Amino acid sequence: MAKTRLKAVGYLRCSGLGQDGGDAWNRQRAACEKHASKHGLAIVDWFRDTGVSGTKGVGDRPGLAALLDRIESNGIRIVLIENASRLARDLLVSEVILAQFRAAGCAVICCSSGLDLAAETDADPTRRLIRQVLGAVSEFDRRVTVAKLKAARDRIRARDGRCEGRKPYGARPHEVAVIHRIRELYRKPHGRARRSFQAIADTLNAELAPTRTGRPWSKQTVFGIVRRGL
Repeated sequence: MAKTRLKAVGYLRCSGLGQDGGDAWNRQRAACEKHASKHGLAIVDWFRDTGVSGTKGVGDRPGLAALLDRIESNGIRIVLIENASRLARDLLVSEVILAQFRAAGCAVICCSSGLDLAAETDADPTRRLIRQVLGAVSEFDRRVTVAKLKAARDRIRARDGRCEGRKPYGARPHEVAVIHRIRELYRKPHGRARRSFQAIADTLNAELAPTRTGRPWSKQTVFGIVRRGL
């Protein structure tokens, strides 16, 4: 008679919505399926969180919350994850989540190392240290990534004057001609006073120059563009 395989569920997570169409899911599933095949486990369900940071707790992860509900209601006691960072990238968050699995009597297997991250460690300080080191490394990687992204944004901002957020008026191709017109209207005529911002706005409205919002030009909008620099 064939031996009945233990049942397990898999948990997948990616933090960026842009990763949803990439290989993040395939890579994580493959790691879990490889471990399950090697150890005679049958994966009966998958749970995943898309666009959820590894620093978020269960309350911000519908997939993880559904997984906890599943194991508490049907007796499955093995959860497979690709590595410790899929569970959490913050050491405190990781410990809180693992405590919930531990209370449910559930093993959380890190397929890259084979370790049960939720194993009781009071009598095994070495395993406790390993689990905390894995969490600390994930947290360190996250902080390094955040620092590198900030450095990249600072570099782009220093080069281009801005990095993120709504692009200023004039950044879109059809707005360039209007910027040229504002520059022309703002230029001081020879022997005459410079036009006021209200006069420039009135001229743009009379010429049906397009605004970003579709509302009429105002002196405040013209002033903002001029102050930014033509």
